[in-house]
Amino acid sequence: MSIVIRGGTVVTAEHSFSADVYCENGKIVAVGENLEVPSSAEVIDATGQLIMPGGIDPHTHMQLPFMGTVASEDFYTGTAAGLAGGNTSIIDFVIPAPQQPLMEAYNQWREWSEKSAADYGFHVAVTWWDESVKKDMESLVKDHGINSFKHFMAYKNAIMADDEILINSFKQCMQLGAMATVHAENGELVFQLQKEILAQGITGPEGHPLSRPPIVEGEAANRAIQIAQVMNVPIYIVHVSCKESLEAITRARNEGQRVFGECLAGHLVIDDSVYRHPDFAFAAAHVMSPPFRSKEHQDALWKGLQSGNLQTTATDHCCFCAPQKAAGKENFTLIPNGTAGIEDRMAIMWDAGVNTGKLTMNEFVAVTSANAAKIFNIYPQKGSVTVGADADLVVWDPAGTRTISAKTHHQNIDFNIFEGRTVTGIPTHTLSRGNLVYKDGDLRAVKGAGKYVKRKPFSPVFKAMTKQAQINQPSAVKR
Repeated sequence: MSIVIRGGTVVTAEHSFSADVYCENGKIVAVGENLEVPSSAEVIDATGQLIMPGGIDPHTHMQLPFMGTVASEDFYTGTAAGLAGGNTSIIDFVIPAPQQPLMEAYNQWREWSEKSAADYGFHVAVTWWDESVKKDMESLVKDHGINSFKHFMAYKNAIMADDEILINSFKQCMQLGAMATVHAENGELVFQLQKEILAQGITGPEGHPLSRPPIVEGEAANRAIQIAQVMNVPIYIVHVSCKESLEAITRARNEGQRVFGECLAGHLVIDDSVYRHPDFAFAAAHVMSPPFRSKEHQDALWKGLQSGNLQTTATDHCCFCAPQKAAGKENFTLIPNGTAGIEDRMAIMWDAGVNTGKLTMNEFVAVTSANAAKIFNIYPQKGSVTVGADADLVVWDPAGTRTISAKTHHQNIDFNIFEGRTVTGIPTHTLSRGNLVYKDGDLRAVKGAGKYVKRKPFSPVFKAMTKQAQINQPSAVKR
């Protein structure tokens, strides 16, 4: 199958220019003006529109078993909704239960993900530690294309990684050339604050942000960064939601440490007033961790993106419907944590970012696709409009509008956190590996069409750095 996109402006993370883009057999084979292509090629007229790399959401949770239930979005419905929003790839999370072998969990997630309509990869969580975990990490990197491992510093008595686990896992990440990623919240503090708030008689969703104040996130981010510095490993902080975490990241980056930060589209435009809404269902629908913050934190996150101290945007897409959220009707700690957003991320970032002057078009491409591809080592296969890259593209109408609503979205959830917002800037066409999977509201996603994307480990220089760090350590004092 061949497609040529004509008359548009190509926008990448680096520059913008007028060009046609010709795709054949799933790859971009030519980029230039007035391309000569076979007469059989399907033509997309992009006059007045932009041609950009398809979005990469580096943080999703499809079909996740969590808090006594399972997320309502599976790998097909979730990736299909993503295609409707201009996203052509996701990186999801394999999350082993405590004491569950990492390889066993990985194989289970691979089975679930065979339904994907778009390309996908995985981060694998380290939720416990012994020598078998270390060996599984090595196998995942060398044999299965995993180059990042997730560590939850929250969720005590479930999947929380304590400092001992962090240190052991970070060391192994360094040896393997893998990225350590972290959900930064002090799990012990959250646990204690939850007990105190419940004891005060606060049982509704308003208790959720009270039990997870910004300092709880900031402390954990700073601690994880300091541990990473000692272990000499690069670190990626997921869903940064507050200025305290951003300050820890910025400080470390200014000192030359390899630290990367991700923020969520929702955290950039929704504030914590949602938890005080009188309707339980509305407030509970917004319960996620970290919670939505006050406007001062939103302002800080935008500055983080503008300064380059935050590099990526994601959704933490994890869907639970009203009957599932109702499990915490009498106790906010039992409300399943998660919101949707994969279909809306790109439009929200354009409308709230580019249209307001906070981001340039090129910065938009960087924070929605190119940076994630670079950080997780799949660039320029993904996140670029270059010859030889996968033909994952979105044709974007900067003047097009859409009103977001749960009644019309493709996500398998009964609520939309962006409900009623009219966005300017929407996808008109989405190509996944050269296949036209979305056209002017017509979603043509195919179950199982998505492919697993292996990600190579990072430079062997990391191992050399580790050896050098050991050499530079002061020798033990003999007594």
